[in-house]
Amino acid sequence: MYKIAIESLGCSKNLNDSEIMAGILEKNGYKLITEFEAADIIIVNTCGFIESAKEESVDVILEMAGYKKSAALKYLIVTGCMAQRYSQELQSEIPEIDLILGTTSFPQIAKAIEGLDSQGKLSIIEDIDKDIAENLPKKKLTPDYMAYVKIAEGCDNKCTYCIIPKLRGKYRSRKIEDIVAEVEELAKSGVKEVILIAQDTSRYGIDIYGKKTLPTLLRRLSQIEAIEWIRVLYTYPEEIDSELIDAVKNSKKVCSYFDMPVQHSSNRILKLMNRKTTREDMLNKISLIRKAIPDAVIRTTLIVGFPQESAEDFEDLKDFVRTARFDRLGAFTYSKEEGTAAANLPGQVDEAVKLARKEEVMLLQQEISLQNNMKRVGESCRVILEEKLEEGLYSGRSQKEAPEIDGLIYVKAKGELPVGGFVDVRIVEATEYDVKGETI
Repeated sequence: MYKIAIESLGCSKNLNDSEIMAGILEKNGYKLITEFEAADIIIVNTCGFIESAKEESVDVILEMAGYKKSAALKYLIVTGCMAQRYSQELQSEIPEIDLILGTTSFPQIAKAIEGLDSQGKLSIIEDIDKDIAENLPKKKLTPDYMAYVKIAEGCDNKCTYCIIPKLRGKYRSRKIEDIVAEVEELAKSGVKEVILIAQDTSRYGIDIYGKKTLPTLLRRLSQIEAIEWIRVLYTYPEEIDSELIDAVKNSKKVCSYFDMPVQHSSNRILKLMNRKTTREDMLNKISLIRKAIPDAVIRTTLIVGFPQESAEDFEDLKDFVRTARFDRLGAFTYSKEEGTAAANLPGQVDEAVKLARKEEVMLLQQEISLQNNMKRVGESCRVILEEKLEEGLYSGRSQKEAPEIDGLIYVKAKGELPVGGFVDVRIVEATEYDVKGETI
């Protein structure tokens, strides 16, 4: 039976798809390995969201294609967003690729490999609006103590800069019962932290229940005894309301962590982006959250250099950052993506200006982040330990830090502590993005 290695690129939603492929393959008798040079089959699950992600995907595909000459590689398989978007181009320009699977075709991975053996090269690109397949095997590719759970697929927001609706289809929620069943199984396997993901989690349930149902889902998941933390990512500001805030506030298990991608603050630019909110509404939502949950963490992402962004628009954005004082902030330069409405807008901003604006806003946020972290000195928090760095020193996260995208808590400890376990920590020192603490 073939030995298979998987390289998963891009976001956690992509990683979730890779875990399903891994589960299907393992169930069908294939051996999953991590050494690409020893693999008979390599799967590259690609990202095609912005130009830098596409470049990374192509570089990795070409790197893996090299194993056909230098190692035992028999089949190279490309899946994910870039496979969906550029299937024909990939087939013609990288002949080493044997199989291409679109964003809704990856559940066919085992059957498709059988097809390679009998038919030769294949490309399977299906309807992107098809129902989400349930009850598929899944092999976690994250640490034992945490897991990502996708609660919906696709997006209906139609932001002018974003290609996702054309790659992932319309918004489709999973049923509450299916999500609860998955989380119950994860709890049995030892998972302590569940992270709910979708392109827009705040719209969860609107398509199948006729209303936003994320608060109901959070209350149901909070009843699963073995789960200690429930974290929600990708909640759009216009969909955050008092019911969702109350659901977070009233559950000790739901992290007081609001991941709110605002993208910009200038009402003129927000309109050009086809965002369904305003500067005033976003500041109001931030105020509502902080009034209800004073220690809540609010994380955001911004796009600088969007077409027609003037110096005045950028000053508006910086003023917004100073006013909102986000706990976490990531800034990205606008990426002109073919097939999006924004790509056809006049007034495209020069690349050097984009980069300068990104640096400026990140330096501004660095100051705010340091000030926010300094206020944490003396605070006590519960920390999940993720790695032993050296004797007596560990890195970990509290409810205020999401994995991979936020800073860390460096923990001094006496004696040996279990990685994946929880400890109580007092914060004693702060830097711009990380804090340091000691076990209590």
